[in-house]
Amino acid sequence: MCTGRNRLVPSSPLIIVQNRHAAYKIGLIRPVSRLPGCFCGLLALVLLALAVPSSAQVSQSGSMRRSPAEVVKRYVLLDQKGARLNAPSFDTVTPYIDWKEEPTWGRIVIVQKTTVPEDYRKWEILNNLEVIIPVTFQVRGSVYLETASFVPEDTTEEVRFHVKVVGNYWRIISPMIPPHVGVKRMVNFAREAEAHEQDDTQRTVLAALIDSLRKVN
Repeated sequence: MCTGRNRLVPSSPLIIVQNRHAAYKIGLIRPVSRLPGCFCGLLALVLLALAVPSSAQVSQSGSMRRSPAEVVKRYVLLDQKGARLNAPSFDTVTPYIDWKEEPTWGRIVIVQKTTVPEDYRKWEILNNLEVIIPVTFQVRGSVYLETASFVPEDTTEEVRFHVKVVGNYWRIISPMIPPHVGVKRMVNFAREAEAHEQDDTQRTVLAALIDSLRKVN
């Protein structure tokens, strides 16, 4: 429950923080000042902490012998499944990107379908070690975390992923975009937030969010 100013909000109810002082220093817990509507539960779930990939993950992902499109495909698939919604699962996408942390996102883009072209003729080839692959997202709207509200918007979004060989592996080096999550996964994510919410008013708002997401066809 969030009732006052400058409360400490945990990054996720799924993360057990045993040392609050240490967690505050590394960003697992951070102050939030008077969020509109005070929907701390949902916003807290997407406060991403520093995630460092394991050497085993990196060694098996993005080999130069494979197509760079495979790296992009894997990244957007994991993103659709909600891998970037909390710190532990964020570790699964780090073998495909060239950054180790992200900002706190205030918006989650809700997507229905994603298309990654495998045909190199649809890419922009900068050189043998660097390409730009256009990815098309069928967007259904956005969830704004501070108000726990869904704003529908049917549109097509193209993101041009810049992929480059880094240390003998294909890696996405840009852009860093808000999470693009599938409809069903977002419904389940909102249910998790509702289950951990203690305030009846906020639970009602989260229930309304779930109901509006269910109406997306």
